[in-house]
Amino acid sequence: MPVKSRSICPGPLTRRGFLQIGALGVGGLSLADVMRARADAGEAVAPDTSVIFIWLPGGPPHLDMYDMKPQAPAEYRGPFSPIPTNVPGLDVCEHMPLHARCADKYTLIRSISHAFADHGGGHKKFLTGRDPKEPTGFVNDFPMVGSVVAKARERQSIGLPNYISGVDGGRDGADVFSFGAAYLGPSYTPFSIVGDPSQPQFSVQNISLDKSMSDRFDHRLTLRKGFDHLRREIDTSGVMDSIDTFTTRAVDLLTSDRAREAFDLSKEPDEVRDRYGRHAWGARALMARRLVEAGCSFVTMVMENPYQSGREWLRNGTYNWDSHAVNCHIFDDTKFRLPIYDRAVTALIEDVYARSLDKKVLIIVTGEFGRTPRIENQIGTQTGVMQPGRDHWPNSMSLVVSGGGLKMGQVIGSTTEKGEVPKDRPLTPNDLWATMYRHVGIDPEQSFPDFSGRPMPILDGGKPIAELI
Repeated sequence: MPVKSRSICPGPLTRRGFLQIGALGVGGLSLADVMRARADAGEAVAPDTSVIFIWLPGGPPHLDMYDMKPQAPAEYRGPFSPIPTNVPGLDVCEHMPLHARCADKYTLIRSISHAFADHGGGHKKFLTGRDPKEPTGFVNDFPMVGSVVAKARERQSIGLPNYISGVDGGRDGADVFSFGAAYLGPSYTPFSIVGDPSQPQFSVQNISLDKSMSDRFDHRLTLRKGFDHLRREIDTSGVMDSIDTFTTRAVDLLTSDRAREAFDLSKEPDEVRDRYGRHAWGARALMARRLVEAGCSFVTMVMENPYQSGREWLRNGTYNWDSHAVNCHIFDDTKFRLPIYDRAVTALIEDVYARSLDKKVLIIVTGEFGRTPRIENQIGTQTGVMQPGRDHWPNSMSLVVSGGGLKMGQVIGSTTEKGEVPKDRPLTPNDLWATMYRHVGIDPEQSFPDFSGRPMPILDGGKPIAELI
């Protein structure tokens, strides 16, 4: 999976839009544009529920993390050993000891599979619950699930965007990870938080106004109000009133105390930040908790590159979870990234429970597929030496769910003795999403019109996972 910066798929809205604040540095699709594009939808009545979606692009190795096979031949099982958790019969990798102490607060699903082995096809299939028309590339034919939640809750005004993502610099385009909204329109792609939130100089673009800008901003707003009043007197169609409404909402968000509070990790005690880890992944997990606590409906945090936040690049490591032998030494790379991942994910899970958010917030942690059970050996591109790796494997994978008022402390499904395919309780991404939509109160049989105006149900199959409910 190459590391590239991809731009957002162009749509009918301009990237600068109506709300221009020039020197204030509000770039990209303006908040007024986003809100104005949502004018034609009705009010959604939504329960007080949220989703935190931790995305592991590239495909994490299920046999080296959550579905270990210590009795399998060496060319399958790898060098890591399983360790018991506080749930009898639920084992995890030895390099995730923090997972072992809180297994009663999450459930492992080991039997989800699909048929798309390319990163593009895998992203699109997993993130939309639909078979993509093209099995490669990252431009969605159908909306990503977070976009569906954003559409269904577009009239829910909380002083924050209802759909937010956290990504590395240069990775915020909607088509980098198939986060596109397809026929719902670009207004329903996530509001991106770009960069490393663990760093002191980090700031959220389009939210913060420094004090030196405040007077100029107030002056511009006053001037705008005068012009808008004049234009309203001229206009007889009601269009200006609509524009005023959405511009006001955009300005409210831009200056929202709630938004500034939610994004400000300095409000957290040092011990909490230390528990999550002083790393981009830990900071994103902590920010996700703050955002859903503030009322955001769907937060996607991408945990892709562990070699940042002061961690030196491993010569035989790789940027994301795409652990081919040509990309990395899978076991050295995984051994490096698992402690960071272990800390961030378990801190999030434990914090959600400690703050009594476990009924409100559903946490899902996954990539687009697993890795080949059989280990491959090839010469590494960066190292020039023979090293082990695993290829793409959508035939079986493991993922974590936590909270959501669901039943925790269990393993759902199993794979064959070498981890190749589901053995018990085969499931699909659609079953996961049907469970998620149930949590947020969205009927997956509800339809939205596609580009041709044809009603398109949110999901074309799948049922809530009974063992979780």
